[in-house]
Amino acid sequence: MSSYQDQIQAIEEEIRTTKKNKATNSHIGRLKAKLARLKREQQDKILSSSGGGGEGYDVKKSGDASVALVGLPSVGKSTLLNRLTGQEISEVGAYEFTTLDAVPGTMKYDGANIQIIDLPGIISGASKGRGMGKRVLSVARGADLILIVVDIFHARDHLELIERELFHFGVRINQDAPDVVIQKTDKGGIAVASIMKLTNIDDKTIKNVMNEYRLINANVTLRSNIDVEQLIDVLEGNRVYIPAFIVVNKIDLVDKEKQQELLASFDNSIGISAEADLNIETLRDLIVDKLRLMKIYLKPVGQDADFEEPLIIRRGATIGDVCDKLHRSFRKDFRYARVWGNSAKHPGQKVPIGHELKDEDILQIIKDF
Repeated sequence: MSSYQDQIQAIEEEIRTTKKNKATNSHIGRLKAKLARLKREQQDKILSSSGGGGEGYDVKKSGDASVALVGLPSVGKSTLLNRLTGQEISEVGAYEFTTLDAVPGTMKYDGANIQIIDLPGIISGASKGRGMGKRVLSVARGADLILIVVDIFHARDHLELIERELFHFGVRINQDAPDVVIQKTDKGGIAVASIMKLTNIDDKTIKNVMNEYRLINANVTLRSNIDVEQLIDVLEGNRVYIPAFIVVNKIDLVDKEKQQELLASFDNSIGISAEADLNIETLRDLIVDKLRLMKIYLKPVGQDADFEEPLIIRRGATIGDVCDKLHRSFRKDFRYARVWGNSAKHPGQKVPIGHELKDEDILQIIKDF
């Protein structure tokens, strides 16, 4: 273990002390790749020696989407869960670590059932296993949306800590996955093709990073202007990309001027008071908007569309996604579908399984029997 730590510290020191310029970019890129690989190998060794570390709470995803409340102890996550769900689900106490397990509840919103998960507070070093941190972050990795809950008195420090721990645990918040395709080949070295001008990385750096991952022959196709860290993320292959926003709690305890000053310094944030029930409805609206939910009305053959109980799915979903949500047999037995609404060129258009639906479409699925 010490050998890994010694190597990691030596590389981190070399990265810190190496002057950043065009001549050293490729070398620094390779150092960063080696650092990421060593940290992963170190982590894998820890987990294998501890029998896997018992990672993850036993929280079954339910409803139309899941939202994880991530924050330090005593920032008001339990009270917030109770407000969002309208039920006294999570224990509330005026002391740290009131919540010792992942506590799920359901927020109902305009026909949608959204799972809200109150997670135990994390501390510095959570991504390395301190304070049940890996169990907490494992649940957050599986959520559709993360609410980073901070209190207004320590907002900046808390936010910096949480973002750092999420990042080290492979969670990339509010980022799109890099559009990179890597195809291994038998010969020819590393061939790089890009559909745009690369301003954050060059071919030499790409090849050096690939070589660090023991990829000597491959075709690399870039469809986004990535940097070296994003290339490493692709090669590591275990990153997740999740939308998130910051919930600044306890704003009722400071004056309006301080509220506005702090919130203006954060992108993607909302100020609330869970205790005083302030801005909770606005937060509920934001959650649904960030989850990008939409309604689809199902129309069985020979019957009217069901407008009472719409199907809730994510924007950008296809008919195939609807089939998967309804029953595993639907995709296997699918023949075609008919659509009325915003995604149809004409009412009742006959469409294939890959057709992308839009909000409030009416859908009829025709199956083989």
